[in-house]
Amino acid sequence: MKLLVYGAGVCGSLFAARMHEAGHDVSLLARGERLTALRRNGVQLAEEDGPAVKRVPVPVVEHPDSGYDLITVFIRTHQVDAVLESLAGVQGDVLFLLNWAAGPEALSAVIGHERLLLGFPTTGGTMDGDVVRYRKSNVITRRVAVPIGEPDGRTTPRLERIVEMFRTAGFNAKAEPQMDAWLRTHAAFEVPLGQAVHAAGGPVVLADDPDAVRGMLHLMRQNLAAMETPPVPRAFAALRALPQGLLVAVFRRFLKSPTAVHSGLDAPSPAAAAELRRLAEQLRAPAGGR
Repeated sequence: MKLLVYGAGVCGSLFAARMHEAGHDVSLLARGERLTALRRNGVQLAEEDGPAVKRVPVPVVEHPDSGYDLITVFIRTHQVDAVLESLAGVQGDVLFLLNWAAGPEALSAVIGHERLLLGFPTTGGTMDGDVVRYRKSNVITRRVAVPIGEPDGRTTPRLERIVEMFRTAGFNAKAEPQMDAWLRTHAAFEVPLGQAVHAAGGPVVLADDPDAVRGMLHLMRQNLAAMETPPVPRAFAALRALPQGLLVAVFRRFLKSPTAVHSGLDAPSPAAAAELRRLAEQLRAPAGGR
């Protein structure tokens, strides 16, 4: 399978490196200084704050080739429009792995319904210069599967092939029949969390402000209550049912954990703020307008 990874940030770089190590024919698309660094040193990986840095010589490109079996897109939500145009004439199925709450129609209108798949990367980390410091695997994170789905919820042969490819590279992937609802549920959770973390200046600072955590939970509950469908996964329904005091305690503990600190919940950045604004707009849009 000829594979293009579009986006050389934390998730795209880690995914491309794992696919390369698994023996797949993969290229990583990057531009500017990131492209220069990748050509010079390959993908550089380190586990959280560990001193060991591994270099993986993933082939890199500046522009898409004529065609691929699969293009995986790891970008921020507000970058989607520009990327869609660049992929409209490139042959291959396109799997978008990102925050997205506007429904599949906005994507398939440009690249074609028959090419589109949706998913979400459950890995996380931060960029330390040119080094990707990815979140350390633990019992909890290993149980969280990378969801991938067809826009119409079917389990197709291509979906099964892609899920298996992820698994051979060490990713815990699964076919998700309600991918659109999954993404909207995640956005309903992610927007208040990201906005609260950025307003506070980081997850640990937010954890020390119980009132801010309560305000964040209030917005999460509002978003989930406004959804047209039940939350997916169903466990998110607990945010509407459990006592607020218990949830505040759970979130304060989570925000101080290594999982939160190394998951990309970093201090404010223009790119992260732009993504949250776009996601918030998508959540507010009526179902018919998505």
